[in-house]
Amino acid sequence: MTAHTSLPRRAAAELIGTAGLLVVVIGSGLKAAELSPDTGVALIANSFVSAIGLGLIITLFGPLSGAHLNPVVTLTFWWVRRAGGKGLGGREVLVYVVAQTAGAIGGAVLAEAMFGRTPGTFATQALDGGHLLVGEVIATAGLVLVIQGLGHIGRDRLVPAAVAAYIAAAIWFTSSGSFANPAGTIGRSFSDSFTGISPGSLPGFVAAQLLGGILGLALAAFLYGTRAKDAAAPEVTDAREPEPPAGVGPDRTVYQAVG
Repeated sequence: MTAHTSLPRRAAAELIGTAGLLVVVIGSGLKAAELSPDTGVALIANSFVSAIGLGLIITLFGPLSGAHLNPVVTLTFWWVRRAGGKGLGGREVLVYVVAQTAGAIGGAVLAEAMFGRTPGTFATQALDGGHLLVGEVIATAGLVLVIQGLGHIGRDRLVPAAVAAYIAAAIWFTSSGSFANPAGTIGRSFSDSFTGISPGSLPGFVAAQLLGGILGLALAAFLYGTRAKDAAAPEVTDAREPEPPAGVGPDRTVYQAVG
């Protein structure tokens, strides 16, 4: 495996990885609801399984695409490049975001079909209210701060476990349940379950997530300073270069993910 994978393969990794994440999140929620009528117990199971699945997916797909699995994370690495570092170009961002969104929808439909439910049924659970949007801003800002902060201090190898742990915690400490991922949020609108969100609630949640991404970047810059050019992620190209250390992705900041 080389450090620089072709864009089509990276897009495939983002699509499959995001689809897998939605299968884990929605599937574990459906299974938990089947086994227990207690919402609290179901949420414990769902958050635990989601964290494990997320960590494994990041570890598996990180060396291919960086395992962003999340448009907000992808956009933060576009900004890193604009700010003087090396991350993703505009074309790569577009391809990543399309792949992530398609994967999220596909994963949601697959999870519904796997449990014998009608695929493609929109969620009816409306998540409205300013307090929920505040929760999404905080959840997404924290996710970006974890990823960028660990990159700033050279602890990239901790990102899979750190992101998984953060999402598991944020599901509980945020009012919104920490969707923290525009593609994942869109995908979850295709599941009429307790992990779902109605299409009408999407604009507010996605806007809050984008705002949270900006806040997370600002916090990382304030706390750690601007990343030096040589410390930032190198631009991903199709050139063949020596293999990175095991577990390091193509952008050297690896393992960015989701919710």
